[in-house]
Amino acid sequence: MKLRCAVLDDFQEVATRIADWSPVADRVEVAGFSDHLTDEDELADRLAGFDIVVTLRERVPFPASLLDRLPRLKLLVASGMRNSVIDHAAAEKHGVTVCGTASSSTPPVELTWALILGLARNVVAESTALREGGPWQSTVGADLAGRRLGLLGLGKIGSRVAGIGRAFGMEVSAWSQNLTAERAAEAGVELAPSKEELLRTSDVVSVHLALGERTRGLLGAAELALLKPDAYLVNTSRAAIVDQDALIDALRRGAFAGAGLDVFDVEPLPADHPLRTAPRLLATPHLGYVSQANYRTYYGEAVEDIRAFLDGAPVRVLGA
Repeated sequence: MKLRCAVLDDFQEVATRIADWSPVADRVEVAGFSDHLTDEDELADRLAGFDIVVTLRERVPFPASLLDRLPRLKLLVASGMRNSVIDHAAAEKHGVTVCGTASSSTPPVELTWALILGLARNVVAESTALREGGPWQSTVGADLAGRRLGLLGLGKIGSRVAGIGRAFGMEVSAWSQNLTAERAAEAGVELAPSKEELLRTSDVVSVHLALGERTRGLLGAAELALLKPDAYLVNTSRAAIVDQDALIDALRRGAFAGAGLDVFDVEPLPADHPLRTAPRLLATPHLGYVSQANYRTYYGEAVEDIRAFLDGAPVRVLGA
């Protein structure tokens, strides 16, 4: 009898088409789900009959309380090589192997710049007006050359965003709790003396930090108040780094020029969420890692993980 594998959050229904599942087809039956469940009871009911689960990024938490209710589960595959919403100790207790996959920093870098450029040149508003017979040229775009890009975080993604900023002729500065002047210089950017100074002096602020206790709520009402009236804020990292209520309030008041978001406190975003109607907002439904190349990697390596597990030699095993 074949093992059963559930692929969660396959919103585009591409998981079984974008990768070759034939290496495990004789041993595994795959079922994809294009909806997103947040209720733990519903998740437990759905997954009770599966031996393997493939989950994308950190969209679905697997706490001990859920793993306790999945006695049949033996393998959990998550895209990426880090996952903070899986209780690894509970997985080990229940004999569940957790494996990851590689991921590329290119798609989120590209989406960051799509948001920055979309905001600066009012692309959505102008395109909508053109298509709907509205006024011809109703906005004046903001120039990027000669302006300052401020990066909160200068890791793998932040460094590449910085390089593109320099290519556009922008001055680039960066700040994070552990960033040194030497590391900033290696990336060709200035080290901002403080978070506050970066916010006060930047024309575009882009967030590229991992979410943790030190970064949760890093940008609250007081920090957002430091932004220039004509500045833009972009967050493609984690929603909780920016206080969502403070952000919505600032957008409604026109405290700064606008925001570009790809991450939200609840995903998918509920139909009545205030961000859906917030002014001065360019938003995308967490597309940062959604690209053909990345999906081929995610699902292709998920197949490799499954095959290796079935052969008794798991690869890319994740721990706490």
